[in-house]
Amino acid sequence: MTTTRDAFLGGRLTLQQPVAGFRAGMDSVMLAAAVPARSGDTVLELGSGAGAAALCLAARVDGVHITGLEIQGALVDLATSNAHANHLHDRAQFIAADIAAPPETLRPCSFDHAMMNPPFFVEGRDDAPPDASRATAHIADAEALARWTKCARIYLKARGTLTAILPTDRLPDMLAALEKGFGGIAVIPLWPDAATAAKRLVVTARLGSRAPFALKPGLILHENGKNTPAAEAILRGGEAL
Repeated sequence: MTTTRDAFLGGRLTLQQPVAGFRAGMDSVMLAAAVPARSGDTVLELGSGAGAAALCLAARVDGVHITGLEIQGALVDLATSNAHANHLHDRAQFIAADIAAPPETLRPCSFDHAMMNPPFFVEGRDDAPPDASRATAHIADAEALARWTKCARIYLKARGTLTAILPTDRLPDMLAALEKGFGGIAVIPLWPDAATAAKRLVVTARLGSRAPFALKPGLILHENGKNTPAAEAILRGGEAL
């Protein structure tokens, strides 16, 4: 596999990523920044790719322990290599597994948090990317979002949190998937700029919560062609969303 070496969090992390296939970027950093983890917490990432989101979270929150599930074995190898290269292998492990059939070693009700950047394009509605690896990461059947949310629900502790990033047009599907078991749902829009509709949303929810739905102020990413100070603090400074 041909890879590039890319810097994240202002150079705090350097990760190998495939030239073809899924390549992490802003979505992965924002996802990691939105997880409300604290030192000592355990986090399950569904669809961990080459480890970008998991390792960004591990770099931001000292003492957090992350387990990533990824169906593509080559990406699991890259993620493991990236964890070692950034001296985070003691707190981030990656397992080759299908979300539909998690390994038996994974114990239900054992994680404080779950996070995911699920395949958000829908088979038969959206065009699949020509690269097979990228297509696996980005496109699935219409029920995939519900299955991923169910998987998170199984492995979260009581009152555990789920954090997801997805396109705005999948919000109705995400809310429907969260109806069973989750509450305290909050939506954080990510606006490209002050004059453009949000293309991405971060959605958070808590298992067993009865708190009401909240639409958060959100984050403007760019102004005059540059990252806003708030976006820069997350993307380069490693701050929480």
